[in-house]
Amino acid sequence: MTRYFKVAEHCFALDIPEDNILWRRCGQYAPFHVKECPCDPVFTLTLEDSIPWEGMEMVYDGSPEPEQPLVRLFKGDGVWGAESAPVRNAPVAGRLLMNADFSIGRLQLCDGGDALFALNNAAMLLFAFSTAGLGTLEMHASVTVNSGRAFLFLAKSGTGKSTHSQLWLDNIPGSHLLNDDNPVVRIFPDGKAIAYGSPWSGKTKCYKNEQYPVGAFVQIRRCDVNKIARLNLFESYALLYGSSSGFKAEKRMADGLHESFSALAEHCPCYVLDCRPDAEAAEVCSKEVLK
Repeated sequence: MTRYFKVAEHCFALDIPEDNILWRRCGQYAPFHVKECPCDPVFTLTLEDSIPWEGMEMVYDGSPEPEQPLVRLFKGDGVWGAESAPVRNAPVAGRLLMNADFSIGRLQLCDGGDALFALNNAAMLLFAFSTAGLGTLEMHASVTVNSGRAFLFLAKSGTGKSTHSQLWLDNIPGSHLLNDDNPVVRIFPDGKAIAYGSPWSGKTKCYKNEQYPVGAFVQIRRCDVNKIARLNLFESYALLYGSSSGFKAEKRMADGLHESFSALAEHCPCYVLDCRPDAEAAEVCSKEVLK
């Protein structure tokens, strides 16, 4: 059974047997469901009982942080592969085989693994990889909306981006959460940048099919004082580079990502917020970025 979904104006397809329990478990995709794609989907992900894996060579061993989700990438003869697990020492949840342009994915669930985790990671990878040349970035960020604009808080996991979003919700009137982990940002030829909700939001169940102009990107750093500073063009590029998904060792993907980073750094303000996890931090940040 094939169903279509639209995220950041990109359509994709999930092909899963109609009676598979995953359809009942993946309600997070419902806000993004569309009856049909007006054009070819950017990717189609098919669930299969088994996929060929012989000759696959690992080219990336995932994050070394033991508590973070694990994604390993592989290269074969004209194909790419990925393995995913909730944490490094957990059983592999799924194996994903992708064609050369990432438009077709074949997912095999592994015994003892989390099937929904495997599906989400496969869909996230395919989305990030297939749209990298289309002015699209899948970001690692928490996004708060205020005054009709989206503010993306960027930081390493556990550093405080979700905490800072919550401080805005508690202390800055008119704020609401768009996505708490994996929003999508598109930069258009006229320089307009739009932040979109997605079906992927980490541990926070926030799956909103909404879009807002980007107000600013803000790097969150723990500090004993609350202060904010605007980043220059090169610092902005580095911040965006380190906060997006994509396999930057693959040339075509890297070229597309570079164009997006450069355009966003030029057209969108980027800041670093050194802060405590308190109300004043949200007040200092909002006073600067909302002006």
